Amino acid sequence: MKLKEKIIFEALRQFSTKGFMATSTADIIDAVGTSKGGLYNHFKNKEQLFLEVLRQARKIWRERNLAGVETIERPVDKIKHILVNYKDHYLADSTNFPGGCIFINLTVELSDQCPHLAAEVSDGFARFKFMLRRFFEQERLAGMLKDSVDIDGVVEVVFSGLLGACVMYTADKSKSNLNQAMGALTAYIDDVCIS
Repeated sequence: MKLKEKIIFEALRQFSTKGFMATSTADIIDAVGTSKGGLYNHFKNKEQLFLEVLRQARKIWRERNLAGVETIERPVDKIKHILVNYKDHYLADSTNFPGGCIFINLTVELSDQCPHLAAEVSDGFARFKFMLRRFFEQERLAGMLKDSVDIDGVVEVVFSGLLGACVMYTADKSKSNLNQAMGALTAYIDDVCIS
């Protein structure tokens, strides 16, 4: 691993556990075992490092959560597969994200203190909701979604349920509670669809 990659990896871990504001560049420098020059040779400031960390976190999110989705035909089954991946491969990734979902943690932390950075993080939430909406719209076009279903409402329930399950798992580390929450989301999705 090159120095730049080591810095991004360690910043990702530290931002995940301590947050952006509480993590100093000195913390990252010490954890990586480099110098200020080593850090600032690659990043002009902490905000630029944040944007690189965010890019890497999104890449990992896609790799973990979208793995295998392209092989699934039915749109609603793609959503269910993402839920399984999220539970089993993303939230379980304590190597990269020892503090849980970095996106939720950073959004909450930065919304008042650094709203422009929180907006960068929230952009990923908007894209994820758009993907969910697209899958549910495809399900409707295939005649497999109940006519009475409000797609925007369903997207909000699934998205909010996923975030809530993540927050609770980060707090209590209970696989049992996480499995129950994901099972309830899957049952809800099944309930709005035509088998």
